[in-house]
Amino acid sequence: MTEQNSVRNYFVNQGSVAPYHPANHTGTTNYRLIGPETVGATAVEVVLGVIEKGKGALPHRHPGIEQVCYLLEGRALAEVGGETRELLPGDCCFFPADTRHTFTVTSDAPARVLVIYSPPYGENPGNTIKG
Repeated sequence: MTEQNSVRNYFVNQGSVAPYHPANHTGTTNYRLIGPETVGATAVEVVLGVIEKGKGALPHRHPGIEQVCYLLEGRALAEVGGETRELLPGDCCFFPADTRHTFTVTSDAPARVLVIYSPPYGENPGNTIKG
């Protein structure tokens, strides 16, 4: 292996990754920043979500996958484990593995949320249970 082939890219910009619309979400565009395909991460995945007013994650859960949401811009209503809380920029919430949750934007402007999954979710529909 040449030195050039062994060099890994550890830096990612939102504009360098393809956007996608996640399953079981409405009005949501995601950008997978950190994951196996971008930097070779094997134990964590970081996604930037841009979500329109009144849209977001429908009720679902992720078997064996923990999720953290850190609100960068906008306002949102998160529901997890029977608790509901409005999130403002700088607020963070945790969705334990196998726990039903929702996330809905309440601000007029789109919300930007940093989402962290462990282990990586990879947008595998087999790793989501609706309802």
